[in-house]
Amino acid sequence: MPAQSRTLHFLVYLATALFVSGVFAPMMTISQLIVVSTSFSVFSGVVELFRNGQYLLFLIVTGFSILVPILKLWVLFRLTSKYVISGASLKRLLALMHEYGRWAMLDVLVVAVLIVTVKLGTIASIKIHYGLYLFGAAVLLIMLVTGRVMHLSEQGANQTGHK
Repeated sequence: MPAQSRTLHFLVYLATALFVSGVFAPMMTISQLIVVSTSFSVFSGVVELFRNGQYLLFLIVTGFSILVPILKLWVLFRLTSKYVISGASLKRLLALMHEYGRWAMLDVLVVAVLIVTVKLGTIASIKIHYGLYLFGAAVLLIMLVTGRVMHLSEQGANQTGHK
């Protein structure tokens, strides 16, 4: 395995660790009237959406913030491992996730945090925790590795005369 592939593979492992930590780590604490406070992680948030009967939001947030990133990490593991499976469908899937995966995690999370902040502005205070930073770092690292793998894939296709 070339040095660049090993580096990318290591970065995928790092992104996975950051992602898993970010999903389960406390992301924010909402305090109401100084005495009532609740901390949330991405995981506890989607569980709470399900418990409250918000099934459509549960599906959207779970899909875009948990399932799509897991699928993207799996594809990146496959593409950066020494047992690379080359095929048009795998490259097509990577291209699709590269184009639409950017919206998947970070933007949905930011929009959700903004909605909560705006809705609770005068009623409650919100304190951001390290889980948000872990999750954000995972998102950025996944985007970086995906972009690099796409670039290398395009270079390889250009060198062999395939497009």
